[in-house]
Amino acid sequence: MKKKIQVLGPGCARCEKLAENVLKAINELGLDAEFEKVSDIMQITSFGVMATPALVIDGKVIFSAGVTITPKDVICIISDTFSNSASRPSSF
Repeated sequence: MKKKIQVLGPGCARCEKLAENVLKAINELGLDAEFEKVSDIMQITSFGVMATPALVIDGKVIFSAGVTITPKDVICIISDTFSNSASRPSSF
């Protein structure tokens, strides 16, 4: 089943960098995933996110700490999320 991966953020440099790192991770892992950048503040707040950037996979906030994470960390988070259905804390 195709996963939906979203990066939430208003468009700041950290948000753009996380989006770039997520795309690199998707490509490196060879995932069949739909990617979306969400910059609308109403949509962002509907996820309950108070700090951006945030990473959402299949509607579940996986990471929201207001910092950018490295491509390696993104790969680990996405790999873990794709292979493990257990919940993960919303901050890293």
